[in-house]
Amino acid sequence: MTGVCPNQQIESMIAEGAISAQTPILPAQVQPASLDLRLGHVAYRVRASFLAGQGRTVTERLAEFEMHRIDLSNGAVLEKGCVYVVPLQESLALPDDMTAVANAKSSTGRLDLLTRTITDSGTEFDRISAGYTGPLYAEICPRSFSVLARPGMRLNQIRFRQGQAVLDDATLRALHAEARLVDGTALIQDGLGFSVDLRPEGTDLVGFRAKPHTGVIDLDRIGAYDPSEYWEEIRTTDGRIILDPGAFYILVSREAVHIPPEYAAEMAPYLAMVGEFRVHYAGFFDPGFGHAAAGGAGSRGVLEVRCHEAPFVLEHGQVVGRLVYERMAEVPTQLYGAGIASNYQGQGLKLSKHFRAP
Repeated sequence: MTGVCPNQQIESMIAEGAISAQTPILPAQVQPASLDLRLGHVAYRVRASFLAGQGRTVTERLAEFEMHRIDLSNGAVLEKGCVYVVPLQESLALPDDMTAVANAKSSTGRLDLLTRTITDSGTEFDRISAGYTGPLYAEICPRSFSVLARPGMRLNQIRFRQGQAVLDDATLRALHAEARLVDGTALIQDGLGFSVDLRPEGTDLVGFRAKPHTGVIDLDRIGAYDPSEYWEEIRTTDGRIILDPGAFYILVSREAVHIPPEYAAEMAPYLAMVGEFRVHYAGFFDPGFGHAAAGGAGSRGVLEVRCHEAPFVLEHGQVVGRLVYERMAEVPTQLYGAGIASNYQGQGLKLSKHFRAP
């Protein structure tokens, strides 16, 4: 089969041992087109981010960069601005024709919790080569908030694929004509363009900016935190805002997006030439996202934005990201939002699930 592996194929891989774990993999970890990965019991505080490099293991590199290790068994704080490496509970023994890509989960990205997967002999973050056999590790760098972490927490996810699955622009245009991938005009160039909404209907609230000095966020506490203690509201009446260097923002797309059941998508940054900022650190969109039969009527994409070297004026309708669509190897038996705990189906501007509605 060619395409992204659906939930039923992931379940088969678990049963056959291509995916294994220190403790039994939970049914809730299996998503329509990905598998949630769980933190192990120890975090290594390291001097700097690193990749293992060809022919090297992560364990060997930890011996070079480890500062100290932290037992997560009873919960421990991962501090803002520090870099940690955490062995994950899952390991892989991929077939020779299968690759994998990892990404932060939506709630992880919305906390500005930079989480990337590294492997033995790895030369790229979040990319697992065909036939990889070995352990998985999460590199975690809290950027805006210190967090309380425990074993078993699921901060990142992995998607498996066989063969070439990405849709070219001509195929994407044909799919949009058939299935209406966005509610407005589709800007298709190396994927489906995403623009920012800075003129929302009925309000001048366009986003949130992370406060620089806040308390710790317990990642297990859902709907527990007052947004005003962690976020500043961003309001505008003229359809533009100025991004501050080093600041982190939660904004929302102008387009309502639809992912048909036969496809998955990944958010990719737009061209660097459009501005000194990065959008969207958590990039997987599952089959059924925004799909009417799965409880959605198009869903906005939440944009996680960090400005870099210089202040930058962001204006309403500016294209800031793109969705790359991929074929599924089979239609998943479980769709996003249809009977599973999908926190962001039908979403608009929304903080992570840890915060009460503002």
